[in-house]
Amino acid sequence: MMDWKKLSMVGQPSNLLLAALNPSYRAALLARMRTVTLAPKEIVYEADETPKYAHFLTSGVASILVSMSNGASTEVGIWGREGLVESFHLLGNARIPQRCIVHMESTALRMPFKELQKEFQENQELRECVLLGVQSQCAILGQLAACNRLHEAEPRLARWLLMVRDRTESDTFLLTQEFLAIMLGARRTTVTAAAGELQRRGLIQYSRGRIRLTDAAALENVACECYETVRDMYASFYCGAPELDVKAQARGTFA
Repeated sequence: MMDWKKLSMVGQPSNLLLAALNPSYRAALLARMRTVTLAPKEIVYEADETPKYAHFLTSGVASILVSMSNGASTEVGIWGREGLVESFHLLGNARIPQRCIVHMESTALRMPFKELQKEFQENQELRECVLLGVQSQCAILGQLAACNRLHEAEPRLARWLLMVRDRTESDTFLLTQEFLAIMLGARRTTVTAAAGELQRRGLIQYSRGRIRLTDAAALENVACECYETVRDMYASFYCGAPELDVKAQARGTFA
């Protein structure tokens, strides 16, 4: 079993899963990858399809979405630079009914999915690290499903903005109200009202799709309990958690 306490990001790639691997094996994998830029709203993988590529995000955020027959969609999972976006597809041939979409311009290290699938099957170290990320993502998926059903729009919006802030390590990002409504599984008018209230209280500034968190600490007090739960899951289970924990102590947050 890998000793996660010995992990360090110094001089390592900015994807935490890759940084957790043995340096020599990591170098061999990196030699087979290429850096790509993913555009806002770009589909990383579609529902019920085997991905063509495997993506290790190095910046930005991508969401796992469930879509209904009437066209409505909502987020049930979120990926940043902590792991492999296509992790669930490596587990077997079962149908994956969700799709994954990029929030904002993001970067990733990419390689053909079939090649990584072979590595996953043959290399215990990679398999162990991917499964650790899957375990965490499954727990987060369940928490977000409950959150979307049980909590009001304003605390959910605060929770979601903080989750994006944690993964982008930035207090400013570009997101339209239409996109936020999809992420929260809410009507656009509901998101407009919630964002307006957060802005009125001086917690965010929002104009023409540009959001800036002006008081993240106060925003945490507005966020539902799911933010703290998901934050702690992220810090406890994901590859690279010790490095995240060091950052948390420095700025007063995890993830």
